[in-house]
Amino acid sequence: MSEISLTENAQHQRHGSNSGQPLTRREGVRKVTGTATYAADNHPSGMLYAVCATSTIARGRVVGLDEAAARGHPGVVDVMTTANRPPLATDPDEKSHPFMFRMDLLQNDRVRYAGQPIAVVIAETLEAASEGAALLAPRYEVEDARVGLDGAESFSPQSVGAGSPPLAETGDVEAGLRGAHRRVEVTYETAPQYHNAMEPHCVVAAWDGDRLSLDMPTQALAMSQQRLGGLFGIAPENVAIRSPYLGGGFGSKGFPAGPQVLGILAARLTGRPVKLVLRREQMFGPVGHRAATRQTLRIGVAEDGGLTAIANHTRTSSSTFDDFFEPAADVAHTLYASPAIRTSYEVVRLDTGTPLFMRAPGEASGSITLESAIDEAAYGAGMDPLAFRLKNHADVEPISGKPFSSKRLKDCYAQGAERFGWSTRPLEPRQMRDADGLLVGWGVGTATFPALMFQANARAVIRRDGTARIETGAHDMGQGAWTALAQIGADALGLPIDDVEFAAGTSDLPDAGIAGGSAHTATAGMALHTAGLNVLAKLADIATADERSPLFGAGNVGTVARDGRLVRRDDESRGEPFVDILERAGLAEIEATGQAAGDAAAQEAYAMHAHGAVFAEVKIDPDLGQIRVSRLVGAFAAGRIINPRMVESQLFGGMIWGISFALHEHAVVDRRSGRVMNADLAEYHIPVNADVPSMEAILVHEDDPHVNALGIKGVGEIGVTGTGGAIANAVWHATGRRIRRFPMSLADLIDQDRR
Repeated sequence: MSEISLTENAQHQRHGSNSGQPLTRREGVRKVTGTATYAADNHPSGMLYAVCATSTIARGRVVGLDEAAARGHPGVVDVMTTANRPPLATDPDEKSHPFMFRMDLLQNDRVRYAGQPIAVVIAETLEAASEGAALLAPRYEVEDARVGLDGAESFSPQSVGAGSPPLAETGDVEAGLRGAHRRVEVTYETAPQYHNAMEPHCVVAAWDGDRLSLDMPTQALAMSQQRLGGLFGIAPENVAIRSPYLGGGFGSKGFPAGPQVLGILAARLTGRPVKLVLRREQMFGPVGHRAATRQTLRIGVAEDGGLTAIANHTRTSSSTFDDFFEPAADVAHTLYASPAIRTSYEVVRLDTGTPLFMRAPGEASGSITLESAIDEAAYGAGMDPLAFRLKNHADVEPISGKPFSSKRLKDCYAQGAERFGWSTRPLEPRQMRDADGLLVGWGVGTATFPALMFQANARAVIRRDGTARIETGAHDMGQGAWTALAQIGADALGLPIDDVEFAAGTSDLPDAGIAGGSAHTATAGMALHTAGLNVLAKLADIATADERSPLFGAGNVGTVARDGRLVRRDDESRGEPFVDILERAGLAEIEATGQAAGDAAAQEAYAMHAHGAVFAEVKIDPDLGQIRVSRLVGAFAAGRIINPRMVESQLFGGMIWGISFALHEHAVVDRRSGRVMNADLAEYHIPVNADVPSMEAILVHEDDPHVNALGIKGVGEIGVTGTGGAIANAVWHATGRRIRRFPMSLADLIDQDRR
């Protein structure tokens, strides 16, 4: 398998640092000209098309399929069912790792959720496969579906999110509430949301004996190799995956999805390459979602406006057959100073697909409710909501008492408020109107997301011609990894970026870890940085030991790379080009590897987070209740910024998602059938251009010496976390009506008094 590499770039600086420069996307031309090859763009010779037939019920058994009708349709090659599905080496319902999620791979006739694959039709054309799937006309033995947060008996989970405890507390919450001057006790609800990346899940699979070749979007190449190797009983290195470009992932492509494995099984069944691409409505079931939550928040406030207690009890759900519980309450651990904090959970099992990590998992659903409740507490205390947040600013992480590795949240508040014009905001609601008579409201929300680090590997090669190649199996979901990671690697090598070839996106390259948790730039970037330093150390060893080199004897002083040269640290006028060192040594190239991982000691000593503040303006028709976001200003402190252009793009994307969370996204489930009734992009509303306001993202300078050697924090998810709450608070400020379910709608405003 040949790896994917990029060398072109539209702009660069020949001298000085590549990092910090707003370079355009290295792959941008390929994307806008259509030459960037996404997984479903591949068409190997002899390829067949596979289409999933999916369940229209949520619970029961499949008792019949009209296979004869499907097989008799022109162009249909085979129909894969529970009867003829090729065997797997491991049961897909086995769970040897907490994040080895169970999949529906035609292992039996049980139906566990609506939209579950129940057969696969394979044909010479997509049309024939689609028509064959429709001809199957499944018959069911139907059982009552369990839907909604009240649809089943609740219990306490063993863990939530990525292994967090279901109960966490510090101090005496009940005493803090009893002793409070004022108390807020409110219940908020968030709706189920479904991953809807522009690129649906898909696979192009081909077998050659026990070797498997895949074009498949994935956020974790090596993890996918391990999982698929285990399922098929082959060595992971025999699974070759190409995934240079992803049309969005947002967590749903972090693990192989059941339909992708079914495409691989179809290729094994037929002995020919097979392509399987999910239709849009098939994204609502087997590939993850964000579960609904019901959060009861209790907040105690002292007479001076200081917090005395925060408690969040969250009810959420998972599937009947696997475990992932949205950690919505946990955001209360880190945002506001309170002597007493408690977060707790109860969960139910429903007849749905298993929820998964979805952009800002937990923080998105938890921050919109906490930020709303904090505003309710501020108003009860007679304080401006920004002043209330500053009053309760946490100088150390409240739940643990750890110092923050860095925190510039107060600067975010100050810069965002100044740019927004917050000082003129009236305290009382329903005081502002625009020239058209629309109600105007202003709201603020605090943003936060943990600064994570995973494990990764990389390789760096310096060539005799003075160019270099850096390699890691990184993933670009549209966030700019092709560019930002190349900038980091080029800086480590002391070369201009156009002299560095960057290879990523295939499984034969060093493992770059998972592109998730807003950690990919820090993790893969640190591996590239280390590989670059290591190869330079090898080059320096050659030069400083060579009597013919101007660097001879400089081993104790040390060297540094500048513009393709090694120079003495104490005298940069003394040095020589990489080219001369390699040529004299008779080497065509020199290489080294590098690794990255979180610093366990630093993680134990410090709380590591990015922070921000989002200010929102909404305009609302006083008669119709129509809500429009007219302006957003976000200020974010997220460590060292590698590429301001890419970071701004990521923050804008997060803020748009916050608009979606507050006003749009809501999967409507039929309580009778358990089916999602708006499983398309016409009725499952997400923001379009007309919904996106004037936006501004301010990058607040922050140095963090503890998160990693480069000081990088992630920005992919933090923009979601403050925006939803800011919009909700702005709606209250415009109308005087507090809506406690999301997304908010005009019906909520119009009907609130009657409820």
